[in-house]
Amino acid sequence: MEYKRFQNTVIVRIDPGEEILELLLDVVTKEKIRLADVSALGAVNEFVVGVFDTKQKKYHSNSFKGDFEIVSLTGTVTEMDGKSYFHLHMSAGDRSGKVFGGHLNRAMVSATCEMVIHIIDGTVGRTFSESVGLNLFDFH
Repeated sequence: MEYKRFQNTVIVRIDPGEEILELLLDVVTKEKIRLADVSALGAVNEFVVGVFDTKQKKYHSNSFKGDFEIVSLTGTVTEMDGKSYFHLHMSAGDRSGKVFGGHLNRAMVSATCEMVIHIIDGTVGRTFSESVGLNLFDFH
């Protein structure tokens, strides 16, 4: 991975064999980013995404292996309990054009991942909502 910061924007290149969430945490920690929005594209050969079941209030994971193009990777960087908290969704397409996606749990880069982090001046926390079953934005 290599990255370069331009004021409130960080441009990141994640290389083959590297895991996207691990490297995002590295950048966020090194650059002391507390609030941001994230977007990316590239190629992965292994990824795990989840879909939230609103009745059961839990995620169901789906794992994929093979050649996939990241169609969209988008989300937020916030904080919860003093630690970085990522809420990212990713969709990726296979060679037949089928696209799979959901809440990103893990993704291994196969060729490259080009990520843009837009830093927002401020902080937003997270609080667990019993009624929803998720960690929601907390503006207090």
